[in-house]
This record gives sequence, structure tokens and C-alpha cells, in this order.
Amino acid sequence: MPQSQTETREPAPGAGPAAGGARTGPRSLLDRYFRISQRGSTFAREVRGGATTFMAMAYIVLLNPVILSVPDVEKATLDGGQVTTATAFAAAVTTLVMGVLGNVPLALAAGLSVSAVLAYQVAPQMTWANAFGMCVVYGAVIILLVVTGLRRLIMDAIPLAMKHAITMGIGLFVTLIGLVQAGFVTGMPGPGGVAGAKPVQLGTHDMLTGWPVLCFAVTLLLVFVLQVRRVPGAILTGIVGGTVVAGLVHHFAGLEKKDWGGRNAPEVSGSIVSTPDFGLFGKVSFDGMADVGAVSVGVIVFTLVLAGFFDAIGTIIGIGQQAGLADADGRMPGLNKALAIDGAGGVAGGVTGASGQTVFVESTAGVGDGARTGLASVVTGLGFTLCLFFTPLAQIIPTQVAAAALVVIGSMMMTNARHIDWNDVATTVPVFLTMVLMPFTYSITAGIAAGSISYVVIKAAQGRWREVGPLMWGLAAVFLLYFALSPLEGWLGAG
Repeated sequence: MPQSQTETREPAPGAGPAAGGARTGPRSLLDRYFRISQRGSTFAREVRGGATTFMAMAYIVLLNPVILSVPDVEKATLDGGQVTTATAFAAAVTTLVMGVLGNVPLALAAGLSVSAVLAYQVAPQMTWANAFGMCVVYGAVIILLVVTGLRRLIMDAIPLAMKHAITMGIGLFVTLIGLVQAGFVTGMPGPGGVAGAKPVQLGTHDMLTGWPVLCFAVTLLLVFVLQVRRVPGAILTGIVGGTVVAGLVHHFAGLEKKDWGGRNAPEVSGSIVSTPDFGLFGKVSFDGMADVGAVSVGVIVFTLVLAGFFDAIGTIIGIGQQAGLADADGRMPGLNKALAIDGAGGVAGGVTGASGQTVFVESTAGVGDGARTGLASVVTGLGFTLCLFFTPLAQIIPTQVAAAALVVIGSMMMTNARHIDWNDVATTVPVFLTMVLMPFTYSITAGIAAGSISYVVIKAAQGRWREVGPLMWGLAAVFLLYFALSPLEGWLGAG
């Protein structure tokens, strides 16, 4: 029977990167439910991969409260402890649901792009309760796109070369995130704090300084060495080893928490148990939104949908290919469930007060360590659940150490370059723009937008516009609107 254009069969038993260690013989109920052996994985790999993903993205529990710390239109600020609890709780629930129902190794948490929009675009115009209400609205819109099948059709309309480009672009993006988090790459301010001649630099003043950066380098090299030696769980082992090294350095070098950038430090002070504060749960309001004007509300919803929609599409495509779950056309089984759960994450994030939840690119860390099923997501979700009560313990893994995993995964995702026909300009230009603009703009959406527009324009210039398809033409038009959003908003507001 011909294969459906919108669904794919599960990979055959033993297929995929993890096939070499697949277990044979009688299978347990857990194995059958998550299809562990069928996807060429093992129970140990799934647990290890889920733990690795959690360690790579646990920083969001600390970072999200920082992003959402700005005052709203009424000069009110959110309680940091409540935001921390909401962030961990929302990530735990949505990731567990993704694992149990979606059965894919995708972890969700508060999207940094969505949080940034809420903090710097929405909160200055309305209360935080209204801002979380906007999260619920944008999540509902994405769910509607999933239910109608439009979101799936959009993913299928993206050319295969672009899907590989998205994977590589995410690889470069997560590499830059890792380098920045480690302090290996920093911004270079000029006089008065404005941008200098170089937007980024090596370390500080083009020099690597400080013990934390050294711990990052040691962890990175340790993981690479373990990979070359084909040691199982190289990434997780490297992170644990790097944390031990960081702890020794912290103690014998007499470092303080501020020396680690004020973030996670390899030390435990006071009790390792904390009491969760659910004070933000249900603090959602839709009253007063009309006060900011219909145009502004429409722009906010549109921006949030773009931020959550295409970031998730790019991430799911990249991780699906990295995990060997996608077919030759870049489609993966159970995709509709994964998309629906991701869309529901926007609603869940608004209700809990954590910002919209979306699939995290750090899921690639667990995939790179062997994760192929939803069991890994269950393990990651349990990690966030523990964060509700053991936040001080989760903070002993320095951000600089965890950042090494992102750089390693970035290098692994670049291997998709072998699938690109680099002699075809009509392919290489969209691929190039997609790849480079993700890290250079710090936005997955911007990379997909530039690649889509250039793909359509070049095909039209070649007289091959019929090959593009109506959905790609529609995407190009939407992305043109996305790039022109600011001037259009000013023009409409003036009118």
C-alpha cells in the first residue's frame, strides 16, 4: 500500500543511529508502549538521554525568571520564586505529556523567544495577567492550526534541502548559545555601552579569562574524547565529570558564585529542599486587552504565533532528523500529536504563569546521547518535577559545564551538510541563508523566513515557480509581513 503523504511508518526494528545496541528477545510492556527496541534504542539509553536533555536545559528554571522580571504597564513585577515554580511546573507537565502521548524525545519549557516578546513587547502595554492571557490566545491559535491540518501541511511543504538546512542552522544556533553561556564568546561594547567595532569577541578583550571558561573547555574536550573512544553516554558522563572538576576548582581556587556569572555554581549552601510557590497559577485575565487597541493586540498575537510556531517547526524537524525518526522527505511518525502538544504548551504556559511552552532545541542533547522515544521525555519531565522541590541541588551544575553539551550537539547536527547539492545555486542560497541567519539573528524563525523567501524568489526567477507550491508562496508572503512588521505597525498606528 502506498505510504501516506502526511504520515510515516515507524522505523523498522534496528533502524536508525542507535540500531547497534537494540535489545532483542521478549519485550516488556514499557518497551512495547514506547517502541524502544523498534526504534533501535535501549532502556538505559532513553534514561541517559532524558537526563542529558534535562541537564542541558535546566538553566531555563533560573533564566526565565530573569527575563520576566521587568515591570508591566502598571509598574508591577512578578515574584521571582513564583516564576521559578511556574517555569519548572509547566516544563514538567508539558514534557511528560509529550513523552507519554507523543512518544518522541522532545522536551518543552518556556520559550525564550516567547518570554522575550512577553517581557519587552507585551508587558509594557498591559498587565502581566493580560500578558499571560495573550499566551493562552496564541496557544489556542496554534492548536487551531494543528486541528485544521494547516500546520502539518506547512511542514510537509518545506523542501527537503530546507529541512536539512534547518537542522544545520539549529546546530549553529545551539553552538552559539553554548559558547555564549560559557563565556567563550561575548559581546564587545564600545564607548557608552553601544556596540563596538566587533559584535562578538573571544572571551573578554579577545582573551579567555576565568576558571569557569576553563571548566567549559575541559568538559567540551572530555566529551569529544569520550565520543571518539565510543564511550556510551559520552555527553552525560562529560557533564558529570565537568561538574566534578568545577567543584574542585571552585573549592581550591576560592571562587564565589559571582565568579560563575551569578548563575549556577558548583556549591550547596543551606537546605537542598525548597517549597514550591504556585502563586501565579491561574492568574490570567482577558480584561483590559481592548485598551491597547485592536491593531496592537493583533500584532502581539501574530508575533507570539510566529515565535512559537516556526521555532517549534524548525526544532521538531531538526530533532526528528537527528534522531533518525524522519523518513526520506523529513516527515516523522506521530508528528500531529507532537504539534498538538506543542501548541497546547502555549495555553499551559499562560495558565501557569511561566510563558508559552515550546519544544526546546536542547532536546538535541538527549538525542545525541541516544534518546529515540518518549521515555526520554518522561525522564526529563521527572527532572523538572524534582526541580520543584530541589532547586538548590539542580543549581550545582554550572551553566558553563552544561553549555559544552550544546556545542557538541551543534557539531553533530552539521553532518546534514552531506545531503545538500552544493553545486545547485537555487538550493545553496536558501540553505545558506537559513543556516547563518539562525545564529546571526539569534532566531530560528528569522532563518526559516529568509530561506523561504529566497527559495521562492529564486525559483520564480528561474521560471520554475510552479515547483514551489501554494503553501510555500503563502509562507513567503507571511514571512515578508514578518520582516515588515515594525514599519507596518507604525503605519497602521499612525493611520
